[in-house]
Amino acid sequence: MRTLVIYKSNTGFVKKYAEWISQELSADMIEVSRVNPSVLPFYDTVIYGGSLHAVGIIGLDFIKKNLGKHKDKKVIVFATGATPYREETIKEVRDKNFTPEEQEYIKFFYLRGGFDFNKLKLLDKLLMTILWVKIKIKKQNELTHDEKGMLETYGKPADFTKKEYIKPLVDCVNSC
Repeated sequence: MRTLVIYKSNTGFVKKYAEWISQELSADMIEVSRVNPSVLPFYDTVIYGGSLHAVGIIGLDFIKKNLGKHKDKKVIVFATGATPYREETIKEVRDKNFTPEEQEYIKFFYLRGGFDFNKLKLLDKLLMTILWVKIKIKKQNELTHDEKGMLETYGKPADFTKKEYIKPLVDCVNSC
């Protein structure tokens, strides 16, 4: 079984997971901007990884556009974000990014990544700063757990990646 791992990583967390998954599965790996769609038919399994941006998975359009008609392939998507794993959050991401039909054949996994303000693009830095200010002016007793976490890590790199997080995805490739 030939497997290809495609990824789009803005700050390095998605790439780290893509490398671990690729190594674990002895799969080929390539950054999405370098993929020629004509190679996709040569793979039985295609895994795509992208980071979350306002609940959207960055670069997901490539997979949906190029594999939507290939229901005979195993298609797996993973997304990373700084938020801890919560089923309700994962359901929101899944439902926003995949139609019910797509959910039938695309397996989705969330792998906790991290946050590094210094690696963000200028617009993302601006948006994160606005969000940080909005959270900072809230009363301490009104902050959610995630908001408190953001205030603690803002401006400091935070890496929550763990190789063990890829196990369910790898197991799915081997048995789903």
